[in-house]
Amino acid sequence: MRADTVAGRIPQTFIDDLLNRIDIVDIIDHDVPLKKTGRDYSALCPFHTEKSPSFTVSQEKQFYHCFGCGAHGSAFGFLMNHRGLSFVEAIEEAAHSVGLEVPHEGPLTATKTDYSPLYDTLDRAQQFFVQQLKTHPDRDRAVDYLKARGLDGQIAKRFGIGFAPDAWDGLIKAQGKDDQAQKNLLSAGLLVENENNQRYDRFRDRIIFPIHDRRGRVVAFGGRIIDKGKPKYLNSPETPVFQKRRELYGLYQLRQADSNVKQILVVEGYMDVVALAQFAVNNAVATLGTATTSEQLATLFRVAQEVIFCYDGDAAGRRAAWRALETTLPLIRDGRRAGFIFIPEGHDPDSYVREHGPQVFTSSKSVTPLSKFLLDELATKTNLDSIDGRARFVELAKPMVAKIPAGAFRQLLIQRVAEIARLDLRAWSDAAGAKRQTPRPARRPRGRLSMVDQALKRLLFKPKLAATVGDVEVIAGLPDENAELLVEILKFCTEHPNVTTGALIEQYRMSDFEAILAQQLDTPPLELGNAAESIEFGQAIESLLAKATRTSVLEQAQAEMRRRAEDAE
Repeated sequence: MRADTVAGRIPQTFIDDLLNRIDIVDIIDHDVPLKKTGRDYSALCPFHTEKSPSFTVSQEKQFYHCFGCGAHGSAFGFLMNHRGLSFVEAIEEAAHSVGLEVPHEGPLTATKTDYSPLYDTLDRAQQFFVQQLKTHPDRDRAVDYLKARGLDGQIAKRFGIGFAPDAWDGLIKAQGKDDQAQKNLLSAGLLVENENNQRYDRFRDRIIFPIHDRRGRVVAFGGRIIDKGKPKYLNSPETPVFQKRRELYGLYQLRQADSNVKQILVVEGYMDVVALAQFAVNNAVATLGTATTSEQLATLFRVAQEVIFCYDGDAAGRRAAWRALETTLPLIRDGRRAGFIFIPEGHDPDSYVREHGPQVFTSSKSVTPLSKFLLDELATKTNLDSIDGRARFVELAKPMVAKIPAGAFRQLLIQRVAEIARLDLRAWSDAAGAKRQTPRPARRPRGRLSMVDQALKRLLFKPKLAATVGDVEVIAGLPDENAELLVEILKFCTEHPNVTTGALIEQYRMSDFEAILAQQLDTPPLELGNAAESIEFGQAIESLLAKATRTSVLEQAQAEMRRRAEDAE
């Protein structure tokens, strides 16, 4: 069931080796100062606000867990959840920390390219633009523009704002002195080559805003014209290191300012982000000239639980908000929230915050919840005073509700649609075209673990317990939920006697069992001491073996267990 390779075709063998080389304590301590407390380490949780430390890191298990909010995972999981990295980016970051280069296999091997020259070129260009803002003879025009927009030197420094002089060859003269350097500038989107093979600077007479990826590397630039001219805003083209559907302006600075972000504002332009930051609204990011994409939203929800979109309150703004809503619905699972702030006509976030202060972006009173916006917009398309109109309302709501993952939010939204339409909730399934399903057996009451789950939970937190049992293949034939998974993990732990909890998590990432393991790891079992835990685990396994029907296999397995227990003593 385990995936042998992951996205990007990184070999599983490399991931296993990397997990053996890194130490979760070093990874987390880089971001969150840890304090030794007994066998483990502790800190104030970076994922929620608390006064007393409830965040623990186990060096033995290579696993972190917060007893306050339930956050948990491996070193990779921490990098993903705390820094907002993708899984592949987390692997690359961890590998970099121990001086390893991430290999790739399969068809991507031949196309793997070293992009470090592009990153170096972009970084040097950033330094050039910043220096021009300080020293160029025409710098006063740029400085006066920034001051007129209310920006001070600290904000300009924080966002790395620069100046591209009004010249066709400023950057070429500074950094494109040979053909290879110019090719790098072209590949990075900093030069343009016309049909006559003449090359010139892409950004001229503009305020320059560097765009960083989540690791803080400059990947592109945005330029705002200083005087009148078109286009008003100019972005870098897409390059091997920049895909605008993935990146968000200001996200890196946001994470640097606050690693425990609860809410993120999505605005439309770089000036909106920096203007809000000038008024201490430090949780804004901007899309890059496109509607918000699912990739961008997935990134934002890895960083914060709530995403608020800021749009103009006119018809065009509400259409843009509706597109954002449609993109958001498939990602709204329990624990995530989204909403909208509609800015009055004649204002943008910059002018609005200057006139009304930061509270218009920080107060919950300014936010229209996603559910309210959805239902209000649907209500404008029909007449709720008539039966036909209410039936139409339900028809419009059906495909929108269908996009939302199963959970409390979806169920509550269905209830609200039924209330508005004056529809008996029991009729929703028929109205939504759902097929009747055979009733499922009642689930085990919450809080009571099955014998399989008791053994599985104990094993996940102490994989070495696998060495105390023998052949348990017979358990896989039991009808108990997760019995097959328990046997598979027992086998894996037996074959890898030094595996840690963190490594187990990564073995089953992106597998059919990932969600089950996450649920099991959500709450650690009671610590009883090595001897008592071994006895409890052994009793659970024996109980499961006793339920098996193949008596001969059962007897052999029990005998093997007793022999191993005697050897262990």
